[in-house]
Amino acid sequence: MSPADTPANQGPEAAVSPGQPVSSRFTISEVGREIAGITLNHPTRLRWAIGFGICSGLVVLWLVSIVVLLSRGVGVWGINIPVGWGLAITNVVWWIGIGHAGTLISTLLLMTGAAWRTSLNRFAEAMTLFAVICAATYPVLHLGRPHLLFWLIPHPNQLGLGPQYRSPLEWDIFAITSYALVSLMFWYVGMLPDLALLRDRARDRFGQVLYGVLAMGWKGSTTSWTRWRRSYLILAGFALPLVVSVHSGVSMLLAGGPIPGWHTTIFPPYFVLGAVFSGFAVVAILAVLLRSGFRLQHLINDRHLSMIAVMLLVSGLMTSYGYVLELWGAWYSSDSFERNTAVDRLFGPWAWAYWGAIVLNFASIQLFWFPRFRRSPLVLFLVGLAVSAGMWCERYMLVVSALARDYLPSSFGDYWPSFWEWTLFLGSIGLFGWLFFLFIRFLPMISIFEIKEVVHHPDDPVERGEPEGPR
Repeated sequence: MSPADTPANQGPEAAVSPGQPVSSRFTISEVGREIAGITLNHPTRLRWAIGFGICSGLVVLWLVSIVVLLSRGVGVWGINIPVGWGLAITNVVWWIGIGHAGTLISTLLLMTGAAWRTSLNRFAEAMTLFAVICAATYPVLHLGRPHLLFWLIPHPNQLGLGPQYRSPLEWDIFAITSYALVSLMFWYVGMLPDLALLRDRARDRFGQVLYGVLAMGWKGSTTSWTRWRRSYLILAGFALPLVVSVHSGVSMLLAGGPIPGWHTTIFPPYFVLGAVFSGFAVVAILAVLLRSGFRLQHLINDRHLSMIAVMLLVSGLMTSYGYVLELWGAWYSSDSFERNTAVDRLFGPWAWAYWGAIVLNFASIQLFWFPRFRRSPLVLFLVGLAVSAGMWCERYMLVVSALARDYLPSSFGDYWPSFWEWTLFLGSIGLFGWLFFLFIRFLPMISIFEIKEVVHHPDDPVERGEPEGPR
């Protein structure tokens, strides 16, 4: 086959076939050549360099913000009594939420056998890992004395002291650490066969050594595959409950406190659904950017975009149901402080955040009731951006409005993030992008061996010429 006949060069119209996981015109060898070629040949050097340079600048800003914080103390932030949790905690919850969709795509859809996940799971897992890294920096910096972090970790010491397990801060340590470790192991183990393929295809010595070390001697024998599949499923079984438990734990940090607007049982499911919602929004943004930037219309086709849009619509409607229940709970409690907090959110100083969340999270996803919008990369990208911003508004509104108006009117106060809080937040976005650019440069962004499986899978109804049902 000549290069001009490859699916990548036939245009998206020829390659895309709605209803199939990927183009059926691919052969198994073409799949390996196509995806591994992106990593080994790096076809978009200029665009990658521009993006990486912008993110590197933001990382420098992030480092400067940390240096200023550590040298001058947390007083450079706008937090004070009564709002002791501000942008830092808002961003922790937001970043943790973004990571959830990657784990959900990889574990739940793996265990249910959904073939369409194969084009999305690898970069979604990387997104999870990088989002957790960004989230983990905030509790450490928020300590005020980050050099004493080790006291939050159980360890033998001469003083006989241990962590305060009743402290919500301790829950953060165990929840985020467990989530990060399991996500890292799941991501790395899932990549082993592809690392071995890169090792075998690399032409320079550096690549052969790098991927050879990372592949850990993978030979591709029947025994290796059997043990690998067993361990991969076991790790998926560990990771799936973490999707629920981690953000439930984060929400309990708020719900466990006697603060109006927080002390409600709706928070755990409300936070988990919101996390999945915001995570799928970022998956949508990344899928559209990768598809356009690397011309991957034959691997991330209209069906994938449509499925992401459906997931956004479903999780967004469930999150919106949480908004209704929150107001219902405030009214039905007959507690004047709860009702005042709800009124503050609707019409008070934080109305911009509340209505911003409603418009961006609820109104924007209504487009996805229509199939033509679900398959539009531009619409999906813009809605993904809108939902990401809307979920940040929601987290900010939940954290700040409750703390600013507690049970003591004499202690009411206001809060607005300082310059260094904004730069730290902007820098964390740059850190996420910086890590992601490194990932797509040196590692396969799409799972090669799983794409090979769905190209000519004997159980695929499309391969048998039968109408395909939902998978």
